[in-house]
Amino acid sequence: MKLSRRTLLRGALGGAAVSIGLPALECMMNRHGTAYANGTLPKRFGVWFWGNGVIPTHWNPTGEGTEWALSDQLSPLENVKDDITVVSGMSVKTGNAIPHGSGPGGIFSGAPLILRGGEEYTFSAPSIDQVIAQQIGQDTRFRSLELGAKPGPGLSFNGPNSKNPPESSPRRFFDRVFGGGFTLPGDDPTPDPRLRLRRSVLDAVVTDIGRLNGKLSMHDKQRLDQHLTGIRDLERRLVRLEENPPSLESCALPDAPAEEFPDVDGRPPMPEIARAMADVLALALACDQTRVFSFWFTYPVNNVLFPGMPAGHHRLTHDEPGDQPQVNSIVKLITTELAYFIERLRSIPEGDATLLDSCAVLATSDTSFGRNHSLDDYPIVIAGNACGALKRGIHYRSPSGENVSMVLLSLIRAMGIPAADFGAEAGYVDRSLGAIEA
Repeated sequence: MKLSRRTLLRGALGGAAVSIGLPALECMMNRHGTAYANGTLPKRFGVWFWGNGVIPTHWNPTGEGTEWALSDQLSPLENVKDDITVVSGMSVKTGNAIPHGSGPGGIFSGAPLILRGGEEYTFSAPSIDQVIAQQIGQDTRFRSLELGAKPGPGLSFNGPNSKNPPESSPRRFFDRVFGGGFTLPGDDPTPDPRLRLRRSVLDAVVTDIGRLNGKLSMHDKQRLDQHLTGIRDLERRLVRLEENPPSLESCALPDAPAEEFPDVDGRPPMPEIARAMADVLALALACDQTRVFSFWFTYPVNNVLFPGMPAGHHRLTHDEPGDQPQVNSIVKLITTELAYFIERLRSIPEGDATLLDSCAVLATSDTSFGRNHSLDDYPIVIAGNACGALKRGIHYRSPSGENVSMVLLSLIRAMGIPAADFGAEAGYVDRSLGAIEA
């Protein structure tokens, strides 16, 4: 029996027609179980973020197109140079009202922030990871996964005042993804008897929606629909837990990370934590537990005390004089960890390609030059090519400070989402960055 990847289960619930997408079943796969029968692999999207920006004169590559050379701060990416695209010279156009906050708002949502007073703010629109998760994250156990190498709030927004908090413990992240509810390919799932009760409760709630909707105002209907989105996501996850897993060649159970990562001489072991997270996340993607993620290496205004540094990262970006060699060293440490993650994705085979080939990973920061909080010449690295939708191994230098939202629209379209535009107000674009598209 063969099924199209687009096959839906159709039926009725509470008198209304419903359709449910299927997970990746063996009858949709080729005979090796490594790709869908039509030759394509699922696309994945992710964000990899660090705080406090870069030093543009040490960040920007020389040369353009395919004839380019890595800069000092990008030099740790030498082994993955052919798998990345560097974009420079672009600008965040949504204003700079909040240092270290306006940049993420622009690079992730393409819309101005909603200011709360002081340094408090919220995104006015969903972040790009959630825009994409709404479209490609519905058929996996986790619509998206959020993780960080240090405790913090993250910058993944469903919309105003609705944030997706990241997990900062590698062990808890492992337990969440590969603990109860996870089944290796070839193993029989063990249904949890509690699932049937939970699904019955959800069915009862959904049955009442039709009656309730007729009594609500348009505004309340919208609020109810937003609430029900979470319920629908839960239903899909429960269904997924009761399905046989797809036969994915590279899916394996990772080693459990350490319970704790204690500070060393008062400094957090950031590389060790980030790499433990990266190892778990890579296999979560390989096992199709999720197709969308956000990885927060550090956060805006972080003052992490990195090895060998006399002061915290944020303080050094403002206090270190001259060419800031210590800040330069910190940025190179960060890109070293980005390189590790990219290489980890590339190390996992999928059919005739690798896990990285199916990904588009947007790596960026909260500002350009940390010393003055600039939003021009924004740092952007894209890893992977989304199953051939994006170019790689190139450097694109904007000649005119183009809107970074063009990059975001290209990434959304690379995921197979037919978006006509992206962003709002000064961040709005209806044209993508064709120079990075295949």
